[in-house]
Amino acid sequence: MSADPDDLGPVKRKDGMSPSAKGLAGIVGFSIRNWRMTLGIMLFAVIGGMLAMSRLPLDAEPDIPVPFINVQVVLPGISPEDAERLLIRPLETELKSVDGLKEMNGIASTNVAYVVMEFEASFDQDQAMSEVLEKVDRARAEFPQEAREPIVEEVSTSSLPILTVNLWGDAPERELQKRAKDLQRRLESLPSVLEAKISGERTDVLEAVLDPARIESLGITYDEISAAVGRNNALVPAGALESESGKFNVKIPGLIENPEDMSELVIRRNESGAIIKLGDIAEVRRGYKDVSTFARFNGRTSVSLEVSKRQGENILDTSDRVQELVNEVSSAPEWPKTINVSYSQSRSTYINDMMSELSASIINAVILVFIVCIAALGWRSALFVGWAIPASFLIAFALFYIQGETINMMILFGLILSVGVLVDSAIVIVEFADRKMDEGLERLEAFKMAGERMFWPIMSSTATTLAAFLPLLFWDTLTGKFMAYFPRTMIYVLSASTLMALIFLPTLGAKIGFRPKKKKNDNAALLAAGEGDPGKLTGITGVYVRIIQKLVRFPLAVFGGMIATAVLIVFAFGASMQGPPPKPVEFFTQTPSDQLFILARARGNTTPQQVLAIGKDIENRIKDIPGIESVYTVAGDGAIGRGGGSALTGPANVPSDTVVKVYTELLPFAERRSVTDIVEDLERATTGIPGVITEVTAIDQGPPIGKDIGIQISAEDKVALVEVTKQVREKLESIEGVVDIEDSLPLPGVDWEIVVDRAEAGRLGLDIGRIGAAIQFITEGALVGQYRPLDAEEEVDIRLRYPASERDLSSLESLRIQTPAGALPLSTVVTRVAKQRQDQIERRDLLPFYVVQGNTQSGYATNIQVEELTRWFEEEADLPPSVKWKFLGQQEENAEAGQFAAAAMLAILFMMSVILLLQFNSFYHVFLTLMAVILSVFGVLLGLIFYPYISMILTLTGVIALAGIVVNNNIVLIDAYQRFREHGYEPVDAAVRTAAQRLRPVFLTTLTTVVGLMPLILGWGANIFTGELDTRGTSTSEIWAPISFVVASGLGFATILTLVVTPVLLAAPSVLGERAKRYYTRYKSERGTVGSAEAAE
Repeated sequence: MSADPDDLGPVKRKDGMSPSAKGLAGIVGFSIRNWRMTLGIMLFAVIGGMLAMSRLPLDAEPDIPVPFINVQVVLPGISPEDAERLLIRPLETELKSVDGLKEMNGIASTNVAYVVMEFEASFDQDQAMSEVLEKVDRARAEFPQEAREPIVEEVSTSSLPILTVNLWGDAPERELQKRAKDLQRRLESLPSVLEAKISGERTDVLEAVLDPARIESLGITYDEISAAVGRNNALVPAGALESESGKFNVKIPGLIENPEDMSELVIRRNESGAIIKLGDIAEVRRGYKDVSTFARFNGRTSVSLEVSKRQGENILDTSDRVQELVNEVSSAPEWPKTINVSYSQSRSTYINDMMSELSASIINAVILVFIVCIAALGWRSALFVGWAIPASFLIAFALFYIQGETINMMILFGLILSVGVLVDSAIVIVEFADRKMDEGLERLEAFKMAGERMFWPIMSSTATTLAAFLPLLFWDTLTGKFMAYFPRTMIYVLSASTLMALIFLPTLGAKIGFRPKKKKNDNAALLAAGEGDPGKLTGITGVYVRIIQKLVRFPLAVFGGMIATAVLIVFAFGASMQGPPPKPVEFFTQTPSDQLFILARARGNTTPQQVLAIGKDIENRIKDIPGIESVYTVAGDGAIGRGGGSALTGPANVPSDTVVKVYTELLPFAERRSVTDIVEDLERATTGIPGVITEVTAIDQGPPIGKDIGIQISAEDKVALVEVTKQVREKLESIEGVVDIEDSLPLPGVDWEIVVDRAEAGRLGLDIGRIGAAIQFITEGALVGQYRPLDAEEEVDIRLRYPASERDLSSLESLRIQTPAGALPLSTVVTRVAKQRQDQIERRDLLPFYVVQGNTQSGYATNIQVEELTRWFEEEADLPPSVKWKFLGQQEENAEAGQFAAAAMLAILFMMSVILLLQFNSFYHVFLTLMAVILSVFGVLLGLIFYPYISMILTLTGVIALAGIVVNNNIVLIDAYQRFREHGYEPVDAAVRTAAQRLRPVFLTTLTTVVGLMPLILGWGANIFTGELDTRGTSTSEIWAPISFVVASGLGFATILTLVVTPVLLAAPSVLGERAKRYYTRYKSERGTVGSAEAAE
C-alpha cells in the first residue's frame, strides 16, 4: 500500500510548486504559475458579461421562427363551395410539394380562401417563403380573373402585439377613427416599433344612395351609371403646348376627389339637351361600410392600436417609449376631452412579473446556497464557491450577447436550475483543497493538487451533464424550439462553471485563498488516504462509515432492497394515477394563465346588432366581478382569428360559431384573488344567456395546444364524414367530466341561393353580371370605381345602393331590374332557394375534415377520458374504412413529447457510456454510474405521487436534465475508488474510504442544488432585501414548480441511494468472489472428507 494517492510527488521547483500533472490536467499548474494572465482573463470575461447583461434585450417567450406561412386569396362574392373548387384545390396541387411541409390546412369561406402551411420546426424560413411564392404564382394562373393578388405572409413571434392602446369615450365615431390613425402614424415613426395595427377600424366608402322610384321612372340602368363614373374618374395625360413664350403642361383634373364631384357627374342627356346628374337620382355621401365588427372598451365604443416591436428590440424599453408618446399626444390641448386613453394586454407587465420573480428566485437561491456552503465549509471557502455563481452567469451572458439572443423566461429558468448545479465543481475543488489543508498541506499546493486531482472527474461529470442536455437542442417541434433555450443556458453556464472551477478558482485560492489551519483536524487526519482509519471517524460521517462497513458485506441484500424499493414506488405511483381521484396529465401546467377570454357562441343567422347586444349583455354580467380591471370586447366577424399565428395572440382553436370575444384585464397579481376563483365567477355570471353558449378560456402557458381533447375526422366522402362527426360528438358528450364541447360541422342557419333562368334572362337582354349588380343594390352596394381623397391613405370604394328601408329580405322579392323592354320584377328571371348555411369548408392534407373537441372539467383527468375514447374507437365505433381519425391537441402533443423523451434518453445513455468508458475503462463501473439515472427516475415517480398533477413536457424535461446531474456524484465516488485501488488498497477498504472521503462533497452538491430550487418549488414570492414574503407567489410561479420539483425529488432520492448502494456495489465483485471461493473451498473440503471416509470404509 502506497502513501496518499492524491500526492503527485515531492516538491522540486524553485517556485515551491510540485511538478505539474501530465497531459491536459497540467493546465492547472500552468494557470497558477501565470496567475496574472489567468486573473486578467477572468476579469475581462466578467466585465464583458456585465456589459452584455446591460445591453441584452428582454422578451417574454423565446423569439423562435414560427413554422407557419399563410396564403390568402380574396375574390368578392365567391361562395365557400366555389372557393374550395376554384381557389383551394389549385393552391393545394402546387403547394403540396413544398420541401419541409408538415401539414397544410385549407379554409374556403365567403369572399376569401386561406391556405395555412405548417412546416417542420427546423425549416429554413427564407427558402420556404421563396418556394411558396413561386408555387402560388403558378397556381394563380388557374384562378378566376376577378381574384385579387394573393397575399403570402410569414408568422413571427416578434410581430405579435406587446401593448394595446385603447381610445374610447363618447366622441363621434369619425373623430375616434381620425385620432387613431394620427396616433398610428406617430407610433410607427418610432424606430423600435414595427407596426401599430388598428382594431375596430372602419372602412371608408363613397356611396350613392339611389332613389328606386326615380331610377325606374327614368329607365336608368346600372350600366349607364357605371359607365359614367368610369369615363369621368380617370387621369387623362393631355400633354403639353409649346409657344414662343415657352412650354406649358396641360392638365385635366378628371379624378373624383370629393362627394360634390360625384354628384355633378352627368348620367344621361336627352335630345333637347337636358341632363340628368347623379345627384338628381341619388344622395351622394361619404361614410363607412356596413359595420361587421364592433370594438368596445369598458362598455364604450373604442378603437384600439395593437403595437408590435421590431425584432431584437427591448420589449420593456419599447413599451415605455410607446406609452410616453401616447401620453404626450393625449395630454396636448387639442386632444378631445371626450376621448379616453387606456392600456391593456401589456406584455411588459407580464415580463416584469416574470423577471421580478425569477430575479428574486436567483438571488434567493444564491444566498441559500451560500448559507449552506458557509455551514459546511466555513465562510472563506463559501466565498470562493459563491463567486463561481455570478462569474459563470456573466460569462454566459457574454456568450448570449455574442449569439445575438434575447433574455427570456427559458433562459432565466435555466439560470435558476444552474445555481445549484454550477457550484458542484467549485464545491468539489474547494472541499478537496480544504481537506488537504486540514491535513497540513500548504495553500498553493492544496489548490494545485485539488485542480489537477479532480480535473478529469470534473471534466467527465461536465461532459455527461452536457450530453444530457444536448438532445434537447434537436427537439424538432415548436415545443422543442420553445424549450431549447433552457439546455442552451445550461450548456453555457456549466461550461463557464467548469472553467471557473478548474482554472480560475485554483488560481484565486493559490494566491489569495484562506491560510492553512495551524491545528490539524482529527477527522481530516482519519480521512487522510495514507494513514487514516475511517472507522474511527466521529459525528455523522463516522455513523455513515460504520453503516457502510456493515452493509458492504451484504451486497445482494442491499441490491435486493433497492429493487424492492423501486417496485414499491412503481406500484404506489400506479395507484396514485388511478385515484380516486385520478391524477391528471397536463401538457404544460394545470393553472390557467391570467390572460382570460370569454367566448360567446351563437348559432343561426344573427345580425350585427344582435351580436352587439350579446356583447353588451356579457359586459353587464361581469362588470362587478372583483379582480377585473378592464374589459375589451370584440363582437362580430373579428371575434374569430384566422391563420397560423392567431393562437399566439389569443386563445387557441376559437370555435367557428364565436360571435363575441371578451378579454378581461386582471388587476396585478398581489391585488386580486387567484385566477381559478375569477374563472369560476366568470363562468357563473355568463351562464344562461338565451340562445348563446359561453366558454371561459385562457391563453396557454407555454406553447399553444388548443383544447384538452380534440379528435380530427377526415374523409373524401362528405356524407360519411358528417355522420361520423355527429357520432363522435355524441360519444364525447356521454363521457363524464368533458365540457365546452364543440364541432366544426356547418352551423345551423339559412343561406339564400339565387337561381337564374338563363334562357329567360337572355330573352330579356339580361346577363349574370347585370342581375348580380342589381341584387348588390340591396346588399353591400354595387362597386363602380374607386377614388383617393386627400385625407385617406388608401383608395376608397365608390358604391351604388338603395336606401336602408329598401335593403331587407322582402326587398329581394320586390326588386325591379331594368331591361330593354322596361323595368321588370327580378322574380321574372330568378328563383330564391333556401340552403343549409355554409360559412366555411376546411381541408387538411388534401382531405375535408371536421374536428370535435372539448375541455376536461376540474377534478377529472384528461388521460383517463382519452383512454375511454380510444377504446371506443378501436372496439365499438365501427367506422367506415374511408374515414380516418386521430387525436389532436394535448393528447397529440403528449404522444410526440413521450416519443422524443424515449429517443433522447437512449441517446443520452449512449453518449454517457462512451464518456464514462473513456474515464473509467470498465463496463461494470459505467453500469454503476448510469444506475444513478435509473434511481433518479424512481425518485421522480416517488415525488409525483405527492404532486397534484403531471406536466408531461416539464416532467420529461426534468428527467432528461436529471440524467446529466445525478451521474456526477457517482463519477466522483468511482474515480476515488479507482485511485485507491491503483495504490494498493483492498476493494472493501477502498470502498469504505471512498464513501468516507466523498460524503461531504456529494452531499453538499446535492443539497445546494435542492436548496437552490426550493424558492421555485414552494412558489413563494420572497425578496430577501425588502423582507417581502407572499406564499401565493406570482402569476408565473406555476410554470416553474413542476420541473423544479421533479429535479429536486429525483436528485435527492438518487443521492441517498447512491451514497449507500454505490460503495456496496463497488466492493461487491470482491466480496462475492471471496464468498464464492470460501464456499468452493468448503465444498471441496467436505467432498475430500467424504471421499476419505468412503475410502477408509
